[in-house]
Amino acid sequence: MSDQSSDSPSSPPWRLILAQLAALAVGLAIVIAGEIPRLSTAISSGSPFSWFADMEVETTPFVLLLLLLPGFWMVRRPLLRRGAGGIGRFFVGLFHTDGRVQTAGRWEWLLATFVAISSVGASAWVAQRPVANRPGVVFGDLPPAYHDEFSYLFQARTFLAGHLSFSSHAEAPELFDQMHVLNDDGRFASRFFPGTGLWMAPFVAVERPYWGHWLAGGLSAFFMFWAGRELGGNGVGFLAGLLTAMSPGMALFSNLLLAHHPGLVGLTLFLFAFLRMMRTPRWTWAVAAGCGLSFAMLCRPMTAAGFGLPFGIWFAWWLLRRVRPNSESMDVSSRIRLAGVLTLPIVGGMAFQTVNNHAITGSVLATPYQRYTDIYTPRHVYGFNNVLRGERRLGPKVIENYDSWTENLAPRMWEHNADGDVVLSLLSRNVWNRLQASLRWSLAIVPLTMGAVFFLINGVGRSDNRWWLIVAAVLALHLAHVPYWYEGIMQWHYVFETGPLWLLLFAGATQQLLQHWRATHRPLMPAWLALFVGVAWLTAYTSPDPFWSTSRIEPKVIELTYSRRMYHDFHKMIESRVEEQAALILVNHDLTLRHIDHVTNDPDLDADVLIGRFREGRTDLAKVQRQFPDRALYVYRAATGELQRWKRPN
Repeated sequence: MSDQSSDSPSSPPWRLILAQLAALAVGLAIVIAGEIPRLSTAISSGSPFSWFADMEVETTPFVLLLLLLPGFWMVRRPLLRRGAGGIGRFFVGLFHTDGRVQTAGRWEWLLATFVAISSVGASAWVAQRPVANRPGVVFGDLPPAYHDEFSYLFQARTFLAGHLSFSSHAEAPELFDQMHVLNDDGRFASRFFPGTGLWMAPFVAVERPYWGHWLAGGLSAFFMFWAGRELGGNGVGFLAGLLTAMSPGMALFSNLLLAHHPGLVGLTLFLFAFLRMMRTPRWTWAVAAGCGLSFAMLCRPMTAAGFGLPFGIWFAWWLLRRVRPNSESMDVSSRIRLAGVLTLPIVGGMAFQTVNNHAITGSVLATPYQRYTDIYTPRHVYGFNNVLRGERRLGPKVIENYDSWTENLAPRMWEHNADGDVVLSLLSRNVWNRLQASLRWSLAIVPLTMGAVFFLINGVGRSDNRWWLIVAAVLALHLAHVPYWYEGIMQWHYVFETGPLWLLLFAGATQQLLQHWRATHRPLMPAWLALFVGVAWLTAYTSPDPFWSTSRIEPKVIELTYSRRMYHDFHKMIESRVEEQAALILVNHDLTLRHIDHVTNDPDLDADVLIGRFREGRTDLAKVQRQFPDRALYVYRAATGELQRWKRPN
């Protein structure tokens, strides 16, 4: 199916030189643009050496490495002399390929296992970050931070109870309206697609939900090893897998109970299996690819569609193209059978989704996700002019404080600000921010941009065209989310799944460079590139004063810790101050904190302490007490932190 051939530096020398010069020019442009303001400030303050104090982790370390580059480049001698051994021969040999992917043996499985374990280790490292002012408490001990996470826990517990949905509370359903949980027409269920809840259920059952996401990260790195190996041999596979395992954004997101990591397991399995199927069209690889994409669709359908679109277009072309006489191509009937095997798991996943839809919304076509948006957050609708369209469909259950947070996404690149100046539109800012964040959180902006520039110029010299499907998948994922108004968590989560693809492209570029430097006898350049990657990891995970005061990941951990501590402290307060065995806590939320919502319950609403929603001027406490006569009734006012036991007036 695919001409899987050598990745040796077959490009013309001028192209390799041009690709390196262009990558260097772009890298210099980025770091200079970032450092000139800092240097100007240092000079104007009369202390130019203060430029070295508290470095800007995105650019300053890379400035220093780029300044050292000429010294590394000018050393010329054979990289490996005859009879040499040790680590140099190991790494050079790892990235050398003759274009044939051999049967995997013990060595390959060890490398794959190593990257998987590294991923779990990176996730655990983030979870063990200490919490300020909480002796003995670490980041992983705290409850979730986002509304979405509580909804996924709700979904996993629904499945563990053997249900696709629960019935709303018979007498007072409105008390238990929960963010991202559909509570309408007698149905009580998470709005989200079912794949994530299914993945989380076993780990929720043993009260270790984050372990499931750590495992998902490890499996994703594991499959990226095999995908990279399929495209470029053991070296590309090992680097792609290790970069995925050690990616700061991947490690951080594996400690969030979101759909991204479970979905990424499906997508990386799909990627590896589809690439292998292109080279070796066997039904086993087709089944694996179909299962991976099907599961990803049950987690994040828009993302799965964008990721898989280039591969689907290629497959349609391959399926319909004419079979040449005397060629080794599969005949038409064999192709049709392979297509059937590939699509069968996808059809099965879609069938399960329709069953889930019907159980929750009463319609096989109406998803809980869309139904929730229509009822509670119509301005959050996908597509351009979302606010204008949503305001035409406002209903009585709209969560005004949350829904009005939206901005209207107009289909234009530029707009005028309040002063009449032409500025980037919301659409353009979103695209730009998502692109930067995907580079920053996958590894770092400078190395990944330089690697992408090198690949795009020199990559055309590759005879294995499967690489361009990786580029197309990155582009398709970004394009699929252009018509959505929100840039995403950490400006990234809508294009999170491009991270491993960027890293795979970087690994492919690295292989080309190492082979070229070996052929041109530049022995120190591999060490320089290793320093480049090492610095990206150091700035992400460490804060070695006095060089820089905080790592790239630490501010986000602190930001998430703030929300997690609020939920943690709320539940600790209830444990310490609510003495009754059965209680109902009605929360009057602080509207200035729209992203903190304490109404979270198990789907059966049978816990000793239930959390309900108090609506000022609408909630009749006497009526609520009559509806829940066996529970002590409390009102918690989040703005003041006041918790009061309500008693019936005499």
